[in-house]
Amino acid sequence: MNKVFIVKTNRTPFGKIGGVLAPVRPDDLLAHCLKNITSDLPFDLEKIDDIYIGCANQAGEDNRNIARMSSTLAGIPFSVPATTINRLCASSLDAVGSAYARIKSGLSDCIIAGGVESMTRAPYVISKTPSAFGRDQKMWDSSFGWRFPNKKMEEIFPLLGMGQTAENLVEKYSISREDQDVFALSSHLKSSKNKSLIQSTLLPVEVSLRKKTYTVDFDECVRESSSLEALSNLKPVFKKGGTVTAGNSSPMNDGAGSALIVSESFLKQYNFDFAIEITGYATGGVHPDAMGIGPVESTKKLFTQTKSDVDDYDLFEMNEAFAVQVLACQRELNIPLEKVNPIGGAISMGHPLGASGARLVHQVFHQIKNSDSINSALATMCVGVGQGVSISLKR
Repeated sequence: MNKVFIVKTNRTPFGKIGGVLAPVRPDDLLAHCLKNITSDLPFDLEKIDDIYIGCANQAGEDNRNIARMSSTLAGIPFSVPATTINRLCASSLDAVGSAYARIKSGLSDCIIAGGVESMTRAPYVISKTPSAFGRDQKMWDSSFGWRFPNKKMEEIFPLLGMGQTAENLVEKYSISREDQDVFALSSHLKSSKNKSLIQSTLLPVEVSLRKKTYTVDFDECVRESSSLEALSNLKPVFKKGGTVTAGNSSPMNDGAGSALIVSESFLKQYNFDFAIEITGYATGGVHPDAMGIGPVESTKKLFTQTKSDVDDYDLFEMNEAFAVQVLACQRELNIPLEKVNPIGGAISMGHPLGASGARLVHQVFHQIKNSDSINSALATMCVGVGQGVSISLKR
């Protein structure tokens, strides 16, 4: 079986919903990343075997296989195929994992993987009426959560919102409001402390409007002035008397990212200045009502697959869908908290669904590249409707 390597990554800054990246279409945002990832490569672009892109929505400007649309916009040859993958929040991590599996099996040598989401530009979707000239259409905001729910599924389990599933973890694992707020604050403090390092790895986006143009080169949701007092004063938003707030949850965002993934033979054939190896990939399933604990199951599978355990990793990048979700997984897996998200996570940087897995991989790539003490890492995410995804990487 082939060894598989990541040789180049990028990501845009993450804008808040309705924020600085709101004027940019998701296909243009992704095309910006694809154009950058394919620039200055030491080989003809037709040697790229495929493109895998994660996207969770696909109901608006991201429809019709956004991977193919964006690769065309980026000027990648028509001979290079592209497909869009949807595993909700972990879509782009699944894209990386799919590229890894295909290259490892020997079917490909070079694949671009990544993801994109514009939660700002996600449209409202409206149902058709069951009868001619009916007036009982229903409309949903497609930016997040359930739409067009199936009553048969509701008989199997309640179709809870993600925040409600987070409250379930609060009860099951007895995680206090204070612990959640302290973790959320640490995310902002770590992102603020490492601002220059993070910004140096971002792919700036030029936004052109009719009367002005500006450059976005920062993650919009990082709050340098956040405090424990401010977080503790926020009211719960998902359950009366609950503890999950807007402050200890990830925001809604816009962003994109990509990675160039190659086989060992391809790596040796061309001159890349740095590479990290993908050493394993696993997925797992849990009850949808406790979706946030999904990374525990996928990580246990990964440990078995790679014959490793917590002590074998210097760094754990865990997507911060909710503070309680990370804390529940961290405690169940007995991961030292100081190894988790040392330069911040989604609570501060943002969580543009289909692009967040690409952020985790990008973040691991650059932390290993810039630190002599980090040689191995595990990135993991929970997934709506009860799943987990984990990937392991090393210098």
